[in-house]
Amino acid sequence: MNLSRSEELFERSQKLMPGGVNSPVRSFGGVGGTPPFLARGNGSHVWDVDGNEYVDFLGSWGPLILGHANPVVVEAVQKAAADGTSFGAPTEKELLLAELITGALPSIEMMRLVSSGTEATMSAIRMARAFVGRSKIIKFNGNYHGHADGLLVKAGSGMATHGVPTSAGVPESYAAETLVAEYNDLDSVKELFAANVNQIAAIIIEPVAGNMGIVPPNPGFLQALRKLTRDEGALLIFDEVISGFRVGLHGAQGLYGVTPDLTCLGKIIGGGLPVGAYGGREEIMRMAAPLGPAYQAGTLSGNPLAVSAGIACLTELGKPGVYERLNELGALAEQGVRAAADATGTQVTVNRVGSAFTTFFAEAPITTWSEAADADTERYANYFHGLLERGVYTAPSQFEAGFVSLAHTDDDLAFAADQVRAAFESLPN
Repeated sequence: MNLSRSEELFERSQKLMPGGVNSPVRSFGGVGGTPPFLARGNGSHVWDVDGNEYVDFLGSWGPLILGHANPVVVEAVQKAAADGTSFGAPTEKELLLAELITGALPSIEMMRLVSSGTEATMSAIRMARAFVGRSKIIKFNGNYHGHADGLLVKAGSGMATHGVPTSAGVPESYAAETLVAEYNDLDSVKELFAANVNQIAAIIIEPVAGNMGIVPPNPGFLQALRKLTRDEGALLIFDEVISGFRVGLHGAQGLYGVTPDLTCLGKIIGGGLPVGAYGGREEIMRMAAPLGPAYQAGTLSGNPLAVSAGIACLTELGKPGVYERLNELGALAEQGVRAAADATGTQVTVNRVGSAFTTFFAEAPITTWSEAADADTERYANYFHGLLERGVYTAPSQFEAGFVSLAHTDDDLAFAADQVRAAFESLPN
């Protein structure tokens, strides 16, 4: 595969951007090699600047659930751009997107749009602290909630990929307000409440972990957290930046039947453009300025291009049969990997929830961060490059998710399954 143009661009980029990229996971730090510089996408395929074509299972890290350059989304953005790209003032489309979101997620009685998932989680925690009147929060080892200072403690995603347990530049005094429990381990949560009586404002969790690879909650785990937070006078925050509108129209909270106090959203609600949202019970959200004393603002929040794309995307997702098709495609992707592993005698574990999946080079089960962390990252790196060289683009990290979109076809998945088998066969012994 010719990557000469990408190699040239990467060399130039490293002189101007840390690592040559604007987000760490794009650097291929976890797998090595030169990242292809992508030039365009259409449907389930992308092309790099050297003209190489790939079937894409990354989908811009999840938001492109309709595929690249979906005509409905493109038309919505073009119409919005013709009317003006930004106002910094209220628009009707902000309200329309909010109505779509609250209609699908009844736990959100009042909400606010922001510009990223990081802003959403940061703001939700601020509202929780203001409402409860306590300072500490609980997060889970391997869960990633964006790069706000207080959440960069034993986080997943790029921090897991690059082996960074915490981040430089975060004061110890601030990090001390974040307590870390083990995902799918209720006793570890109870111990933190017992050791910090009347100090914990909230638990924040990815209800389906997506940043240590896809790891679903054990049966009853989310329900137990819901009861525990109520008993302890704390709030339950679901970070559905990845799972929201991905695992179902009603998110993970609908899939598992658990109602959080606050929800954080991103990715899909912007249809591929930068956007986020947080919301929940009205009495909590009324803590936000101008109604309450907790300040949160954003000059470009509710950007007309982003909300127009989001309206188009969520409208498409609300049509009959959409999630049945997505789940069918996700199952086909999983079956392809499993069949290739069986045929080649390759030890892998495939975790999948709906149309999101991860292939771990480890033995089952993978239900906790420690089990995920034991996966063979070197073997995954060889597998990743084996796929890339054969025209299949997936996450350049063992600790990220792959995504299927509505644009993927049965032929795409059959092609990918053949390449997975070939990549398995090419792995070093």
